[in-house]
This record gives sequence, C-alpha cells and structure tokens, in this order.
Amino acid sequence: MNTAQTFEIVRGLHILAVIAWMAGLLFLPRLYAYDAEQAEKTEPLRSEMRTLLRAWQRRLLKIILNPAMIASWVFGVWMIEIHVVQFGQGWAFLAQPWMATKLIGVVLLSGWHGYLAGQFKRIQAGTATRTSRFWRMTNEIPFLLAIVMVLSVTTQWVF
Repeated sequence: MNTAQTFEIVRGLHILAVIAWMAGLLFLPRLYAYDAEQAEKTEPLRSEMRTLLRAWQRRLLKIILNPAMIASWVFGVWMIEIHVVQFGQGWAFLAQPWMATKLIGVVLLSGWHGYLAGQFKRIQAGTATRTSRFWRMTNEIPFLLAIVMVLSVTTQWVF
C-alpha cells in the first residue's frame, strides 16, 4: 500500500471517529438537560429517571465519547505526520490559516469535551448547578465549531 492509499484510509477512519465524537458531544448535553429537569419531579419518578439518565450519561461518555475523541486525535495526528513527513510539506503545513483554524477548533472541541466530563462528575455527585436551559442553549456549540472546521478543511482558504 502506498502513502496516498494509507492517507485515504486514515482520513476515512478519522472522519468516522469524528462522527461518533460529534454525535456524543451533541447528545450528552441533552441528557444533562433531562437530568436537570428531574429536580421538578416528585419521588419515586425523580430518582428512577435520574438513575436511568445517569447510566446513559456514563455509557455515552465512557463507551462512545472518550474512545471516539482519542481515535479522532490519533488519526488526526497520523494524517499530520503523513502531510509533514511523507508528503514532504514540512511543519509550515500546520501554520496555514485553514489548518490553524482546524487545530484551534479541535482544541476547543476537546476543551468542551473536558468540560462535559467534569460536569458529569458534578452531576453524579449531586453538586451540579447548571439548568436545563443552559444545557439546551450550549447544546449546539460542537456543531458550530464543526461548521468552521469542516469548511476550513474543505476549502483550504488562505488570507
């Protein structure tokens, strides 16, 4: 298999990992919103729903989100290595405006992922303070970042 074929396989795996990561990043805040809404419910429904929602949150974070983020990073770094070393573009490749924009987006998405993971711990401990409204308002942050990143990569714009 030549370098171009390897790159296409790695890119495909990267895209699949990002799809899974994005799906989780878009769904987890919705589960947090539903969890926050349980405060208004009466027992035993509140406890039963929270138990179910928190199990879903844990599974989503541990089984889908975390592995998908790791895979996205691994395949992304691998593609960078192919560009820089095997395609001979050098490290200046990372300073191209479209690539810098994509990398900033990846760092921001990873930060949002970390924030959601931290909030998961607070929700589990019963110390979370975010409202359902907050989670619904911030639910689209990953999608907005994805728009910028995908358009940066597909157009490879320059100044």
